[in-house]
Amino acid sequence: MASSSSSLLILAVACFVSLISPAISQQACKSQNLNSAGPFDSCEDLPVLNSYLHYTYNSSNSSLSVAFVATPSQANGGWVAWAINPTGTKMAGSQAFLAYRSGGGAAPVVKTYNISSYSSLVEGKLAFDFWNLRAESLSGGRIAIFTTVKVPAGADSVNQVWQIGGNVTNGRPGVHPFGPDNLGSHRVLSFTEDAAPGSAPSPGSAPAPGTSGSTTPGTAAGGPGNAGSLTRNVNFGVNLGILVLLGSIFIF
Repeated sequence: MASSSSSLLILAVACFVSLISPAISQQACKSQNLNSAGPFDSCEDLPVLNSYLHYTYNSSNSSLSVAFVATPSQANGGWVAWAINPTGTKMAGSQAFLAYRSGGGAAPVVKTYNISSYSSLVEGKLAFDFWNLRAESLSGGRIAIFTTVKVPAGADSVNQVWQIGGNVTNGRPGVHPFGPDNLGSHRVLSFTEDAAPGSAPSPGSAPAPGTSGSTTPGTAAGGPGNAGSLTRNVNFGVNLGILVLLGSIFIF
C-alpha cells in the first residue's frame, strides 16, 4: 500500500511539473533586465528567433512604447530589427528600427528603414512619428531597441515584424536568412484589453506617409488579454490535475 501510494505521489509531482513548465517558459521576458529602462506594462515572448517585446500603450496620446530584445546571428556582427507594417502583415511595407554593434564598446547604432520590398533595405524616414529612439547592449550578446511610436487614434493593434540578419558592412546591413523562422517572424500585436485576439488592423488606418520621427536618444497574435487567458487556463489545468491525482492517492 505504501509503495503504491508513493508511486502515485511521484506521478502527481511529475504531472504538476510538466503542466507548469510551459507557463514558466512563456514568462521569460519578465525576467529580463532592461538596464536604464523603466518598467513596461506588458511583455511577450515572440514565437521565433529568440526575441522578446516589452510594451506600454498610452491611450491619452495614442502612443506605444516598446523595447525589442534579440540576439544577432553573429557574435561580432549581425543586426536585429523590429518593425510595424501599416499596410500589410509581412516584411514588405514595414517601417523598421534596425540596430547593430558599432564596436569599441559603444552603444549599438540604431537606424530607421522604410522597406519597400524584400530586396530593398535602404535607410529612410518612416511613415509615422516616433521619438526616444535608442539601443543598448545587454548581457548574453543581446541588443535592445527602445522607442515610442505614434499609432492611429482608436487603434487597438498593429502588425509587427521582427528579424535578425547577417553581416553589416560599412554600415550597410546584409540580407537576413530565409529559413522558416525568419519568414514566420510576424504577428499582430494587440495592446488594449478589449482588442480582438489575432485581428489584423486595417491597412487604411495608417498615418499618412511622409511624417518623420525624432531620433533623439532616450526610450502570434494577441496581446495582454490572450496572455492572461492562457495563464488562467494553464493554472486551472494544474489545479484540476493535482486534485484528481491526490484524490486517487487517498482513495487508493
